[in-house]
Amino acid sequence: MTGQRIVMTDPKTEDYFYEEAIKTLRTNIQFAGMDIKTITVTSCYPNEGKSDIAFQLAKEIGNMNKRVLFVDADIRKSSMVSRYQVKQKVTGLSQYLSGQAGRNEIFYNTNFPNLDIIFAGPLAPNPSELLEQASFEALMEFERSFYDYVIVDTPPIGNLIDAAVVAKQCDGAILVIESGLVSRRVAEKAKDQLEKSGCRVLGAVLNKVDVRKDRYYSRYNSKYSYYYYKNGEKK
Repeated sequence: MTGQRIVMTDPKTEDYFYEEAIKTLRTNIQFAGMDIKTITVTSCYPNEGKSDIAFQLAKEIGNMNKRVLFVDADIRKSSMVSRYQVKQKVTGLSQYLSGQAGRNEIFYNTNFPNLDIIFAGPLAPNPSELLEQASFEALMEFERSFYDYVIVDTPPIGNLIDAAVVAKQCDGAILVIESGLVSRRVAEKAKDQLEKSGCRVLGAVLNKVDVRKDRYYSRYNSKYSYYYYKNGEKK
């Protein structure tokens, strides 16, 4: 969709194994079926890395020559503008849902291939009420007609209802879980909340694994590091 041009700077440093993991995630989503176009990404707690995974996934899908839209639906506590060093003043989702901006004012074309974005906008005092409006449902339907994939970043589902509200409008959900932080009970509760919204849970992403402490991942890492450097490749 044609929108305003925005320049974003990705602070992520090169990490071969992280990049391969994102590519695997992208591939798994593609095999989830043609009916999976709108995907919400959430976590149990704050700071588990869901926003970074969601954005890197959107970038990777764009690199495959697919039209992708990243929607920042965390209108409680978004850091996308500062994290990606956006210098321009932007209009976001909270302003659209509260009637302060038109639909065409919130779409931005980025400097990443085939990737557009809707920013969260200013903090709203009633996020869940805004997201439950018919205007959000209509917006998601509109997005489906223009993009191959829509990746929606939401607040953590562990103690906020926003993610479940958004999930109602999505075809699938991904739950990001920080290794060593989230108990099985808490993860299952988050999964149940997503399923109760009527959204299909596509799977979970185990994030922040310490390969030095985990024997399985340590052996996996060493094996592929050897192959990686033996063949003289560096990406």
